[in-house]
Amino acid sequence: MLSSENNRLAYKKIDTITVDIQMQHSADGTKLLYAVIPLEPHPYRLTERLKHWANVTPNNIFIGRRNEAGSWDTLTYAETFAKVKSIAQALLNRKISTATPVTILSENSIEHALIALAALHAGIPHSPIAPAYSLRSADLEKLKHVINLLTPGLIFVQDGKKYEKALEAIAKDVEIISPVKPDGDFKFTYFDELIYTKPTTEVEHAFEAIQPGTVAKILFTSGSTGLPKGVINTHENISTNWQQITQTFPFVKEQGLEFIDWLPWNHTFGSNHNLGIALYNGGAFYIDDGKPTPNGIAATVANLKERRPTIYFNVPKGFEDLIPHFKSDEQLRKHFFTNVKMLFYAGAAMPQHVWDTWEELAIETTGKKIMIASGLGCSETCPSALFASEPGGFAGLLGVPVPGLELKLVPLEGKIEARYRGKNVFPGYWRQPELTANAFDEEGFYCTRDALKFVDETNANKGMIFDGRIAEDFKLNTGTWVNVSVLRAQIIAAGNGLIQDVVITGHDNHFIGAIVFAGLDYCRKITGLDAGATPNKLINHIVIKQKLQKVLNELSVKSTGSATLVKRAVFADFILSIDKGEITDKGSINQRMILQQHPELVEKIYSSIVEDDVIEVKK
Repeated sequence: MLSSENNRLAYKKIDTITVDIQMQHSADGTKLLYAVIPLEPHPYRLTERLKHWANVTPNNIFIGRRNEAGSWDTLTYAETFAKVKSIAQALLNRKISTATPVTILSENSIEHALIALAALHAGIPHSPIAPAYSLRSADLEKLKHVINLLTPGLIFVQDGKKYEKALEAIAKDVEIISPVKPDGDFKFTYFDELIYTKPTTEVEHAFEAIQPGTVAKILFTSGSTGLPKGVINTHENISTNWQQITQTFPFVKEQGLEFIDWLPWNHTFGSNHNLGIALYNGGAFYIDDGKPTPNGIAATVANLKERRPTIYFNVPKGFEDLIPHFKSDEQLRKHFFTNVKMLFYAGAAMPQHVWDTWEELAIETTGKKIMIASGLGCSETCPSALFASEPGGFAGLLGVPVPGLELKLVPLEGKIEARYRGKNVFPGYWRQPELTANAFDEEGFYCTRDALKFVDETNANKGMIFDGRIAEDFKLNTGTWVNVSVLRAQIIAAGNGLIQDVVITGHDNHFIGAIVFAGLDYCRKITGLDAGATPNKLINHIVIKQKLQKVLNELSVKSTGSATLVKRAVFADFILSIDKGEITDKGSINQRMILQQHPELVEKIYSSIVEDDVIEVKK
């Protein structure tokens, strides 16, 4: 760690919003927060900005992706808009409509972006589906579920051969569009045929017919039951949020905006937020085919050596996995920090030690701190609701409501639930009216079930922090409440890399336990075992058991009672299943489903006989 004197170092100067939040109190304890700064006017048709930049900066690069030869394939704004109009005409020729949306089975790609933008330009909904539903599922039940909900009129897939098993299950009677033809007997059209379609005035008429409430896309998110639900995003929902983001971080309007990003477009963070900011502000978006995995991180590092992002987006694990590469490569650091103005994480909480290390890397390289920011949102807010928009924050700070959004804080089950109302808030779930009816309160606020608390209850401008999910917390048999999210964060932080995630046990029991998911890369490093070592061999290694023992002992010293004392823990010895709902396609674990699917581990934790693989606190 660097000297505490660095806390007084200046931040790299960027243009951000000045926080000014008003708060109203109700007699029942409910609070209403909103930004004094009004939301500025903005176009609601999502391809209005594509059309604008194609005219104003036609030769600027909009999108790029590295090809097999290692160079970058790119499209300018003018080239993109021309292709989008052609594809839009092809969709209109096929009579694709709201009743039969475009469905996309694909990783991020230039073709994926083009067909999505074409659907938007023609006022036709599209739905990008998580590749994991096609490629990592044994029974394809989630994929079949979403296809049955969507009733697509056309399916785009980047690689027809790679996705052929999925196509066999869902698409025998639906036209398949792809650059790569599958081997089977499908109603198939090559993607290039759409690009060669000559646009007519019908395309412009379809564009002009788009209204604020026109459905733009359907994003599927897994609920607590594991069944995906389709979140409707309208043109006004998404365009409103683009303006909210741009007002919060005005520097994105500056010339030379550039992103390099891997986050998947079937999620709101990757598509609505990251790709959307680039499009809205005329920036260049380069697709990173890497990701935070042992094999994928090398591709990300190689891309960062060539691109110079203005903002760098990632999930906390992605930032953590990059640290060794940045520490060992001075040229990479100098290149990366040349233009980057902000690091932004979402998707999970960032450990404070990861935050601190990135600040240290920035100081070592530039002499100044780099702003690190996050916020809070979801698919239903398309996606942003809160932002920490000023330098000087800390890991876990979520910030304050964006302009044009009302945040209602409602006392509920001993916590404060966040509820949202605004033009960026979705109208409901796709063809699931019962879910829609239960999603909003009597005043039209979306009920998130997320719990928040103030950094400083006397000053709303200092922002909010996450306080868990309302449904996750439980009581011990003593009647003591256990705050699951806070405890999880403490355990993960104490592991310092040993613990990737943890499921908290103890409902109606007399003490808290934990099912621990090991950070396997960390385990390999400290045991010296090679990459071929199995997960079970790693978690049963004496060094790893001793490390977990030390974590539990250290936490026990800091505990303030039964609600914060983790008495026993056991390493998870199974592979998480997306089919069983234990893990989402973005890698988040479902606490409830794991407890439901693996009662034997819970029984082991609470057994009167402590087995060898159960780690117990020793005081």
